[in-house]
Amino acid sequence: MGWSLPENLSTPALVVDHDVLVANVGRMAARMRHRGVALRPHAKTHKSLDVAALQRDHGATGLTVATVGEAEVFAAGGHDDLFIAYPVIAKWGKTERLARLAASVRLSLGVDSLPAAQLLVDGGLAGTATVMVEVDTGQHRSGVPPEAAGPLAEAVADLGLEVEGVFTHGGHGYWTPDAPAGAARDEVARLGQAVDSLARWGIATSRVSAGSSPTVLGSAMAPVTEERPGTYVFNDRQQVALGVADSEQVALVVAATVVSTAVRGQVVIDAGSKSLGSDRPRWLEGFGTVPELDGAMVTSLSECHGIVVIDERTPPRVGTMVRVVPNHVCPVVNLFDSYDVVVGGELVDRWPVSARGHLA
Repeated sequence: MGWSLPENLSTPALVVDHDVLVANVGRMAARMRHRGVALRPHAKTHKSLDVAALQRDHGATGLTVATVGEAEVFAAGGHDDLFIAYPVIAKWGKTERLARLAASVRLSLGVDSLPAAQLLVDGGLAGTATVMVEVDTGQHRSGVPPEAAGPLAEAVADLGLEVEGVFTHGGHGYWTPDAPAGAARDEVARLGQAVDSLARWGIATSRVSAGSSPTVLGSAMAPVTEERPGTYVFNDRQQVALGVADSEQVALVVAATVVSTAVRGQVVIDAGSKSLGSDRPRWLEGFGTVPELDGAMVTSLSECHGIVVIDERTPPRVGTMVRVVPNHVCPVVNLFDSYDVVVGGELVDRWPVSARGHLA
């Protein structure tokens, strides 16, 4: 990582290098243009109107979000083409909120069951929002098998909802360091099977959507028409370990201060689980790395303490500021109110995490 921290930060802080961020956004946009695939980035990663504006300026066709609340924030911020890529359940006040959204933006919603589709119809969303049938391409989280996509789409259409197409998340690309390539192939093959299934049931497909930063370059081909990566804007330790980004493409760190060196062989920083999260894949040790300490690992967390094992290294002075590259940036962003934006090691701006929270 070639960029540095300004000295005037109050830690722990969420810090973004603007130049690296813009390069990441531009690189992905150019790659998707070259492939002839639409880019609809997932805003749950950054939850930021400022980052979303950069993505739109670089040609994003719309935004993907995870929740109704996120959709409301980005709609209010002027984004008028939103896809809630989630099996939306229109109950407990969400019906009215979805109706308001559908009246103001082009809104598409994920479905993977007939009961969920019926709730959308009962809420008056037929004719105002479109739906995308979710397909399980290997993660086994949500979504129907590819061969079941057609019957579901036909039944959903019979309720009066417009079915645009099918989507998936190749989340099994995160399962092991060598998983992304195979997961991308699964996305392409099984989405193709789903498209064929819809055709057999008389449903035309105008959108075929894949989504995952580790698999995006492998799945951006026919029949896929749009991609929904999210983490690529910042990257993180996990993306580097998966081989889909290098350390110079990490645009976000948590700035922390060394608060104790009392125990030999370790230092304590003021970034714990409330700053770094606790997400860790089974194949990755620790909770982040510290470039200033030769990549030393954050090995354990309390709420406001992070333990960094330095072995025989000379400990830094108490009060030293360091960068921590988090394992998984998406949940980390949701822990902070704002980004400190730096250029050339100087603090130039502060951006709100506009959709922080908004989980419902």
